[in-house]
Amino acid sequence: MIATDQPTIFGDKVVVGLSSIDDGNMRFGQDDAAVRGNREEFLRRLDIDPLQATLVRVTYADITDFTRYYIAGDEQQGEGMLESEMSLSADALVAVRPDHALFLLLADCTGAVIYDPVNRVLMVSHLGRHSVEMGGAAQSINFLQKEFDSNPRDLLVWLSPAVGAETYPLHAFDDHSLHEIITEQLLAAGVTSGHIEASTIDTADSDNYFSHSEFKAGNRPDDGRFAIVAMMHE
Repeated sequence: MIATDQPTIFGDKVVVGLSSIDDGNMRFGQDDAAVRGNREEFLRRLDIDPLQATLVRVTYADITDFTRYYIAGDEQQGEGMLESEMSLSADALVAVRPDHALFLLLADCTGAVIYDPVNRVLMVSHLGRHSVEMGGAAQSINFLQKEFDSNPRDLLVWLSPAVGAETYPLHAFDDHSLHEIITEQLLAAGVTSGHIEASTIDTADSDNYFSHSEFKAGNRPDDGRFAIVAMMHE
């Protein structure tokens, strides 16, 4: 973890960690034993047990709706963390209890950590092109409003490192970047600008974070994933 890249907007109410390449690949599928060790060490540094966490498992297979959000219960803790098998796939998960961590893999898309300090609700949302084209940032806020009566003006949001417009322009949005469109959607949903903290890191330009687009272009040797994790404190 790179100390200067970690979010600051949540203070001591929520622990949020962002891994880097130095923490190793976080995606199963190549050397699962190494990935398991990478996850365990990353979480240990944040005082999180892997069995406290739930993987936000994003899939594109046979999916047309990229705004699928679920409330993770105690029975989901540990799912997808130490083994690759997991039944639930989602574009975002919500935790309603302290000490329930949410873990998301990334390699160009944006991960949004959304915290409602009034109702004590935490969401980790995957916002890639497919989701953003369906209004995913605003839809995430709407879900919290509907399920928990969250006031968008109370919400605190952090946006992870993501690919920039130079490498990955969003053609459906006049070639703007993921962060630009996500921020627009959050503001339109009622989140205040002072409650949004967006990483300035472009994954395509940074050697500290995995980039799927740069791997596909032949500019990176590994198609790994970094991770974000978030958990409310008592």
